Amino acid sequence: MIINTNPIAERFIFKSAPIFSGLPENIKEVFAAQMVLKQFRKGQNIFTEGTYPAGIYFIKKGKVKKYKTLNGAKEQIIYICSEGELLGYAAFLGEERYPDSAAVLTDSTIGFIPKEKLLILMNQYDEISKMLTKNLSHEFGVLVNVIATYTRKSVRERVALTFLILHEKFKDNGNETGEVFIDLSREDFANIVGTAVETLVRLLHDFKEENLIETQGRKILIKNMPQLLKIANVTDAF
Repeated sequence: MIINTNPIAERFIFKSAPIFSGLPENIKEVFAAQMVLKQFRKGQNIFTEGTYPAGIYFIKKGKVKKYKTLNGAKEQIIYICSEGELLGYAAFLGEERYPDSAAVLTDSTIGFIPKEKLLILMNQYDEISKMLTKNLSHEFGVLVNVIATYTRKSVRERVALTFLILHEKFKDNGNETGEVFIDLSREDFANIVGTAVETLVRLLHDFKEENLIETQGRKILIKNMPQLLKIANVTDAF
């Protein structure tokens, strides 16, 4: 049985990639031409909470975690960004400090558009300003839904829901048979769920015993999407 997880993606996943793709080709080309491509090694920060933006970022290749640092060291991962998504534009538009940090989860290629060039593009092309505003509105709705949903769920429910979301984010890791492997450290996974690593490991063991997932090292393969959907109990989120 195949379960369509698109409704979950609609509620818990940003749309900056498809929104950006919807720009006219000539504007996308001009936008891309202004980018300075930078290579980031796994674990490197792209920007840090509390600093001012000098421009915006575009993920050409790789995955990035947006997170806040709590109690001096503990991370709370807010979102996993992937290819085609924009970063740092909310703080840029608001002329405010970054409210969170961004670090690459894999070796990544990140495009950077400096503030001066972006302002020129926004003045020349209304479509770019509209794209950024539309992104901002959608992401606000997603974050509200995440907060409202996660705070009402048990850790087991949050783990199941996180699996469903990450399955969408890691679809580009799929093999020839369509299997999608979630490649994320246990610490990062726990920091998304908002629980201790030990608790997460115990729940992953339970999920394996229930034949819901399969692990290959740190990689995780979902084996029973319908049951995870039932455990996540997301019907109340729509």
